[in-house]
Formats: sequence, C-alpha cells, structure tokens
Amino acid sequence: MDLRKLAGVLTLLYGASVWAGEPFVVKDIRVEGIQRTEAGTVFSYLPLKTGDTLNDERAAAAVHALFATGFFKDVQLLAEQGVLVVRVQERPTIASVELNGIKDFPKPQLLDNLKLVGLAEGRIFDRAMLEKSEQELKRQYIARGKYAVVVKTTVTELERNRVSVKLDVTEGNPAKIRRINIVGNARYRENDLLDEMKLTTPGLFTWITSNDQYSKPKLEADMEALRSLYLNSGYMDFSIDSTQVSISVDKQDIYITLNITEGDQYTVSDVKVAGAKGVFSNEALRAMIDIKPGQIFSREALTAASDKIREEMGDKGYAFANVGAIPDIDKEKHQVAFTFMVDPMQRAIVRRINVTGNEKTKDEVVRREFRQMEGGWFSTSKIKKSKQRLDRLGFFGATNVETQPVTGSNDQLDLNLSVEEKPTGNFQIGAGFSNGEGLTLLGGVSQSNLFGTGNALSTQINTSKINQVISISYTNPYFTDDGISRGFDVFRRRTDGTTTSISQFSSLTYGGGVRFGVPVNDDETFQYGLSLEDTTLNLNSNSPQRFVDYINTFGSHNQNVLGTIGWTRDTRNNAVNTTQGDTQRAFLEVALPVSGQNFYKLTYNQQWFQPLSRIMTLHLNGELGVAGGYGGQELPFFKNLFAGGTGSVRGYDLNSLGPRDINNDALGGSRRVVGNAEVLFPVPGMEKNQSVRLSTFLDGGAVYGGKTEVPASEGMRYSIGLGLNWFSPAGPMQFSWAKPLNPQSQDKIQNFQFTLGGFF
Repeated sequence: MDLRKLAGVLTLLYGASVWAGEPFVVKDIRVEGIQRTEAGTVFSYLPLKTGDTLNDERAAAAVHALFATGFFKDVQLLAEQGVLVVRVQERPTIASVELNGIKDFPKPQLLDNLKLVGLAEGRIFDRAMLEKSEQELKRQYIARGKYAVVVKTTVTELERNRVSVKLDVTEGNPAKIRRINIVGNARYRENDLLDEMKLTTPGLFTWITSNDQYSKPKLEADMEALRSLYLNSGYMDFSIDSTQVSISVDKQDIYITLNITEGDQYTVSDVKVAGAKGVFSNEALRAMIDIKPGQIFSREALTAASDKIREEMGDKGYAFANVGAIPDIDKEKHQVAFTFMVDPMQRAIVRRINVTGNEKTKDEVVRREFRQMEGGWFSTSKIKKSKQRLDRLGFFGATNVETQPVTGSNDQLDLNLSVEEKPTGNFQIGAGFSNGEGLTLLGGVSQSNLFGTGNALSTQINTSKINQVISISYTNPYFTDDGISRGFDVFRRRTDGTTTSISQFSSLTYGGGVRFGVPVNDDETFQYGLSLEDTTLNLNSNSPQRFVDYINTFGSHNQNVLGTIGWTRDTRNNAVNTTQGDTQRAFLEVALPVSGQNFYKLTYNQQWFQPLSRIMTLHLNGELGVAGGYGGQELPFFKNLFAGGTGSVRGYDLNSLGPRDINNDALGGSRRVVGNAEVLFPVPGMEKNQSVRLSTFLDGGAVYGGKTEVPASEGMRYSIGLGLNWFSPAGPMQFSWAKPLNPQSQDKIQNFQFTLGGFF
C-alpha cells in the first residue's frame, strides 16, 4: 500500500495527521506538544524504538497505540532527517463537575456513581464518557420511576487545557401505575390477584410505600407471588405467558398487562417414600409428610415436606442428605402422585466453628451459647437452638450460620457463624414525659455487654412526681462455667402517691441484694435471691384510716429481709422483635420471719406469640398475682397489687383499678388479674424496620381484695384500642389510644397514654 494513501486513511480514522513517506530507519524519537503527560509515558506506549524501520504497518500501530491511551485527541507522525517526531495534542482534564437540580439523591452519592464511569475531577475529558455519565444519571432516576428526567450538559473550556462540566437535571415527577390488567384468569377474581401484588395504583399509603411506582424487581416478585398462589392451589400448569409494560407519551402514567394461563386443578393421588434405609424406616419418613391422597396439590406443602425430611435427617447428622419429590402426572384425571427419594449421603461431623464479625464481643461469649459442638455430629436442632440463644442476647442485629464442606472429606464440614454487632451501651441524660409519671429527669449509663464479656452493668438516676430511683445493678450471666448467673442490686427508691390515683402516702426505701440464676435446660431458668429493704413511710391528712392503723401497729419504719424464688421459661425467637414462641414467669417474694413484717407476693405471667402472616403477629398475655400476710399478720399496704394504665389495662388511669378509699383513690389489693390480646404489624412502608410496630389490642383486668369504700369499683374492666411500640436508641417507647368498653361512673379514664424510655 502507498504510504500517502495510508496517511489519508488514518486521518479519517483518528482525526489526526500521520507521517507519510518512504520507509526509513529511526535514528531518534522526539515528542512534542505534551503538557501534563511525561515523555517517558509516551515512549512506554509507543511500539517503536531507535533502530526500527518505520513503514506503513508500524505507523498505523503507533498511532493506534497512542490513541488507545485516551490521553490525546490528535496524533501526528513526522520525519525530520531520520528523527521521528511524535506531535500530540492532549485531551483536556476535568477541572470541576457540578450537579444542579438534584433533590432525590445526595450529591456525593451521584458523584461517586459518575466517578465509576470516568467523570470526576482530575480525569481526562472524553465525549463518549460524558454520554455514559448522562445515561448513568438517567438510569438512577428511572430506577425511582422518574422516566421524564432531563439531563442537560454544559462543557466550558478553561485555561491550561482544562474544562468544567455542568450537569443540569430536571427531575420531573415519578410515573404512577394507572392500571394493572390481568388477562386469562377465571379461578380468581382480578381484585383477588391484585391483592397478592405489591405493585398497585395510587392509594392512601402509596406515598409512603412507593408501590404505585413501577419497578422491574417488584414486578418479578409479584409474578412469583401469583405463581405461588396458583401452585399452592393445585394449578400445576399455571404460567405467565407474557408481560407488557407501557408508558404514556408524557412519561407520567404506566400500564401493566399480565397474560396468564391457569390450567386445570390437580389433586394428589398417592404419596410414597424410598431411601434412607438404616436411618429412618419408610413408615417413619411417611409420617413426616403432611400430604394425604385426595388433597389439592400444593407446592408449599411439597416444599415443607421435603424440608421436614431434610431437617430430620440433618438432626441425625446427615447434613448433605438429598431429598427430591418425583411427580407422576396424570393429565387426563388431573392427578399427581409423588415419590420422595431420600439419599442420606454420608453422616457428617462438625470439624470447626468459625466466628466472624464479633469485633467487640469476646469469642467465648458467642461460643458458650452454641449447642452444636466441634467434633460432634452435625445437628440441625442444635444449630437452630444456638442461633435462637444468640438472638436472645440482644448483642447482635443479625446472626447467620452457613455450612461449608471440608475439601477432600465427605464426612466433615465447617460452620461459619457471622454476627453483626449492634450498640449495647447506652448513655442517657435528659428529660422525658409520661402522662402517668409526669415530668421525668433521666440520667444513667447501662452496658449489657461490658467490655465484650457478656456481663451487664447499669446505673440509673430517674426522678418523676411519683417515683425517684437511684440504682446500680450488675449481672454476670456465666458466674460459673455451667451457666449459673449472679447479680447484685443496690437502690434508693422514693414513692410519692399524693399526686396520683392511688391512696395518699409516701415512702423512702433503701435496699440491696444478691440473686442467682440456675439453668434447668436451654429454655428454662430457676432463680433465687436474698435482699434487704429499709422503708420509711409518711402519711398525710387524706390518708385512709387503714393506713393510719397499720402504722400505729407496725410503725413508720420497717426493715424486711426478702427471699425470692422464680422460674422462667423462654422460647421466643427474638427478645426484641418477637414473632414466635412464648414466655412463662413465676415469681415468689417472701418476707422472712426475721423481718418486721410477714408477707408474700406471688405472680405468674405468660406471653404467647404466633405469626398470623408474613408481617402480622398475634400476642396474648396473661398475668395473675396474689399477695397476703402470714403468721397472723396482714399484707403491708405499700406492697399491694395495682392495675390500670400502660402495661395492664390501657385507657384507664395508672394504677386506678380495684378497691378505692373514700376519696376515690385506689387502695390496691391482694389479687390481680390482667389479660391482653394484641395483633402486631409493621407501619405501612416500613416493613423492614423491625424496631417500630403498630398494634390493635383488647385489654382486660381487675384488682380484688381489701375492703373498698366506693361501691362498684371492683370488677373486670375492658378496653380496645390502637398502639405503637418503638424500641428507640434511648429505650422502649409505647403509645396507645384506648376506649374503655365498660367504664363505671367512678373510673378515671385516660384515652391516650404513653411512656418514653425504659426505667428501673
């Protein structure tokens, strides 16, 4: 090829003039036109050196190599008496990147995204890169449903071969889903199918959830929800044939159409099992499968049966067991039979448990909660129990256990436990308000995972119109290696009932004690303790006569040695965001005979949590309490049981239920009963936030015992209402609005009630 023709071709291809002439031997190379780029950089990319013969092929390769660096917008090759002159014109650098009109995103986030495609201060400017940047910006907004977004780019040349880049963004409004059409449905109404989908047309809460804005991942999830609905209802041949998503000309309205084929409904004709010989008999395997002939086919039931068998096999150590349900479909009869093929594989030993993520918490604190041991047979139930115990600690926001086969071994595996630590310390100083406690000044430090040891230490200074408390508590949950806990408490508590719904008296109590907890099993603990209380009582002119009589008999200053015995059973899946499980607590407090008074208090509480759906949980709570004196003595009035308000029967004033004195103030009593039924669910649009939950509730409760001076004050009281629970960084907060169902004329009503923070 003639070198002059080659020069013309390269000029068209690269927008540059290149050397054209007869081949010659390069005696020297000189670079001209560089400002920022080092000459050595040009030489490193140039596929030529002195002594080489320059011809048309090498000239093309040299120009291509220099353009490929992206540093230059023009390259010329010239010959001067055996010297190859490489004359370049550098691309400008980006001096600044400016974003205007941004409201939906933090600017630093968008600048980081643009940097990934090459648009950033100090980078080489390239028109192609600028177009990519515009597309990246538009992609970010389209992902939020703003299809009408407009990006206008302005490039301004500056001195020293630099440019400034300005991107003006007109965000526009997000496009809304105006219509979702489902074509081909006969078994379910269209509205029923739309209820299964998250995507929807604009409604009351869609401004929070954004579910009225189109999203491809959400649509795919909705299609899977429809598929699950049909497959769990027996429609094995169900299919989504096509999806059409269209947008209006003004890019403000979106229309979605799903074309489906339902097919016929299938029933189960037979269920068989095979395999797992030596581990489970076929009869035992069949008993694990909750599918009966004649039932409508359900993919969910089929998956649950496979998981059940796999879990039972895993509990025997067969971590790698394969379980598959082989269908035998009869299209004519619309029936399907299944044979569950079970292959136990090799029984596995846990070689090692690897713990990661516990940067603060000591390794032993995590491992002592684990019931699966290294060197032991793999057990799914022990691993599940281990994860449950870790979740109950409250030290971790998330825990995850994964199995990893050991390379070169078919009977060993490692467990990789990853935890995500969350703050366990809390420093509080400030004020709060409760319509039961009034203004509360608060200060204190608490740490439930002291120095990563799992020990708990808390100090509190709380003051309100009713209770003023100064306390120090310390608990070592593993005082002994086998899990016996030991704790100490010291406190000063002043109670002033003169401004509340309870009868008029005030008390000042100093106390301290030691307590122990002995684990019975993984879910049950037995507690016992010993404490000393020193109490001084004060009455006023409005105090009931029975209070005056008590002080005349026992005096205003009392010292009591209290013995405590308790039992706790806890099977909750999580201590904070509980969705399943139950708790039972029984607690007995007895003033020992060496005390100034002889009395006892026995309380029992049970809570039960059951999921109603993926996001809704039923919570039932029941409490019983009984107290009295022994040895011929009566129950001290300051140890009476009370009910009413947050924590018992909402909608009634705090501690206002039960027997009353002549001033209609609550006396308390010797017997207490409380019951609550509550449905918990997330705030719409905040389904992933586990710290905030709404509730609807029905409360009931009463206090009995003690002679009332107000007729009809005793008896059960009921209320219904709405509540909000928030586990805030400062402590639990509860808000409720309740309507009493059977109030009496003398009852004290408080429809709205709240408590801020958790106090000692």
